[in-house]
Amino acid sequence: MDGVIVIRKEKGFTSHDVVAKLRGILHMKKIGHTGTLDPDAEGVLPVALGKATRLVDMITDREKTYEAVMRLGVVTDTQDMSGTVLSQTTELSVTEEELCTVVSSFVGDYMQVPPMYSALKVNGKKLYELAREGKTVERKPRPVHFYEIEILDISFPLVRFRVTCSKGTYIRTPCEDMGAKLGCLGTMAALRRTRAGEYTIEKAVPLQTLLDAENPEQYLLSMDSPFLGYPAVTLSENQEKRCRNGNAFTLRVPDGTYRAYGKNGEFLMLARVENGVMSTIKSFFEV
Repeated sequence: MDGVIVIRKEKGFTSHDVVAKLRGILHMKKIGHTGTLDPDAEGVLPVALGKATRLVDMITDREKTYEAVMRLGVVTDTQDMSGTVLSQTTELSVTEEELCTVVSSFVGDYMQVPPMYSALKVNGKKLYELAREGKTVERKPRPVHFYEIEILDISFPLVRFRVTCSKGTYIRTPCEDMGAKLGCLGTMAALRRTRAGEYTIEKAVPLQTLLDAENPEQYLLSMDSPFLGYPAVTLSENQEKRCRNGNAFTLRVPDGTYRAYGKNGEFLMLARVENGVMSTIKSFFEV
């Protein structure tokens, strides 16, 4: 099997748990997930199978959309409600107008300090392993980007919002930062990923559905599925030959990113055209 299956991850599973279970269900080893979801989080987790594992980094790099619930008045050591409460208050002197102003101020570039309870490594050791040992290490802020944040519901102390962001964003961290900016503390109470690149929650399949399916392959999406937002071109025989040799070639189309196919319909590569010349971004044909 070569392609992508979009899993609807349930709470209680790690991303690695999902991969392990899929190996058992599909009886194959070459499987990779495309972006960690915390055990308490749920939602879209694209998983690449077989030759499609070469897509992992490209899917991981795409923007993602989440629906989150922020709990005001609480801060924990994990930045979510699974952790130990460090401070708490029942007095919230926050208006909806103040909340909206603070939330909207996070749209754009944002320097994020990765949480200690995360899978990032420092000197070869995962941060959450150090945190469980009671250790705290310095983490350098990393640039991330919030494209959009929309408040969906306000029922103090809970605030539900939707956010679209760049890769590597921890939604727990802005929940705490928003609470701090409001002067009333904050932590994440729930998280659901609804989109990862081209893949939406509507395409996602629960693990149990795959387990019960007579033919799990029916849920397999094609190798080109992450790139359907880009226009497609079919190459001539000579252009395909140059493509397979790793050479650039002339193609009179507007500059941009394209899906390139052979005359037989085979997906050959994701390509870039500049000044009428097509070159490879990533190839997917067999050498």
